[in-house]
Amino acid sequence: MYCPRCGQQQISDQTKFCSRCGFQLGIVGELLINNGFLPQLAELYNKKSTIFTRRNGLIFTLFWFLFFLFIMTPFWGIMDVDELAVFSAILAIFGSLILLLVSMLILKKAPVLPNYLPNEVAGTTASTPASLYGSPVNQQALPPQQSEPVQSYAPPAAGAWRAPDTGEFANRPGSVVENTTKLLERDEKS
Repeated sequence: MYCPRCGQQQISDQTKFCSRCGFQLGIVGELLINNGFLPQLAELYNKKSTIFTRRNGLIFTLFWFLFFLFIMTPFWGIMDVDELAVFSAILAIFGSLILLLVSMLILKKAPVLPNYLPNEVAGTTASTPASLYGSPVNQQALPPQQSEPVQSYAPPAAGAWRAPDTGEFANRPGSVVENTTKLLERDEKS
């Protein structure tokens, strides 16, 4: 087994911590044994989704309100049945309020599955992450090669717009040490 953080090969699959970086490897070993899936999380996948959730209740409440107020009330008004038109309007307003309260107070939120779980539950098979076994997937050690012409590295010509503005240092003579070194070299040659 290899450490997923630093890539250090471990002595045993039962190692709890990486010997190089200290990364906790207890769960990594269990992931490798179970092909990238933790059995403790299986119950999240096996829960049957129910239609009686808070979100679905709120959507049904909205449709209830729109249907009875904007479809049934005008329909009964056109048909000259004023009693049913009034009843539809009352049913739309008070029925939607009751459904809204039931949805908010009684119905539970839908369980949210974490997105780090494998794809096996959705019907596709999850591939085992190869980087856990030491062979990195689509990872390159260096960035892709880039080539630039040599002319781009040439110093700019004097007076060119790319010439550096050195200000007061442009016309200054060299340091005292440089002049002394040049004098000593001349003395050695003679």
